[in-house]
Amino acid sequence: MLVLLPPSEGKAVGGSGAPLEPETLSLPGLAEARAAVLGELVELCAGDETKAREVLGLSEGLRGEVAKNAGLRSAVARPAGEIYTGVLYDALGLADLPAAARTRAERSLMVFSGLWGAVRVTDRIPSYRCSMGVKLPGLGALGAYWREPMAAVLPAAAGDGLVLDLRSSAYASAWKPKGEVAGRTATVRVLHSQVVDGVEKRSVVSHFNKATKGRLVRDLLVAGAVPATPAELVTTLRDLGYTVEAEAPAKPAKAWSLDVVVTQIH
Repeated sequence: MLVLLPPSEGKAVGGSGAPLEPETLSLPGLAEARAAVLGELVELCAGDETKAREVLGLSEGLRGEVAKNAGLRSAVARPAGEIYTGVLYDALGLADLPAAARTRAERSLMVFSGLWGAVRVTDRIPSYRCSMGVKLPGLGALGAYWREPMAAVLPAAAGDGLVLDLRSSAYASAWKPKGEVAGRTATVRVLHSQVVDGVEKRSVVSHFNKATKGRLVRDLLVAGAVPATPAELVTTLRDLGYTVEAEAPAKPAKAWSLDVVVTQIH
């Protein structure tokens, strides 16, 4: 099973250790594209700070992120699973997973990134600021930029098992599974259910969405579940106590869409 995750806007800083070694990152087929994005980002942030903040969509209060990006090549690098923070990663709780579940996480989790394309949680990266929605002056919109290199390497990374796609729309734009891979891909939407004046209302709420996705991945890892198809995933999640609504796609080679319905997060 390959689990596709979005990154987090917030990232851990500090610590000690060696700087980035790009050649050690997973998916070496992305090396050339990564070098191009890294080079332009560093150059942009080492120059005009006002322009860099405008390109990156940073407020005055986040101006320190520009200097951080300018120093990426010499900054301390840590495993991506330690760098990414926020609601989803708090709920996932990589640091305190049982050993067997941690091994499964290292093998199956892949985090998408505007800067790196995609990385495993064991890949050592520095803290950075560059979302998939950024449009760099030389390379253009990163979501579009990454499509060709991703299409060249991700099908092989997906292997022959289930692809569980938990990415937000901006990161999903960088790679859309096609053909046979799409047929064994399941995308998940989390709906918050509330009863108002006796009528159920459902909505997508950021906190519920992120926290539930993190908890869902954690439960799959701890249970040692290895569903091979979207249909098996539906059964597995229901066995784990989730309320899941899903229908098989009308056409083959199309991804399944799953709705996970929650009333609260615990």
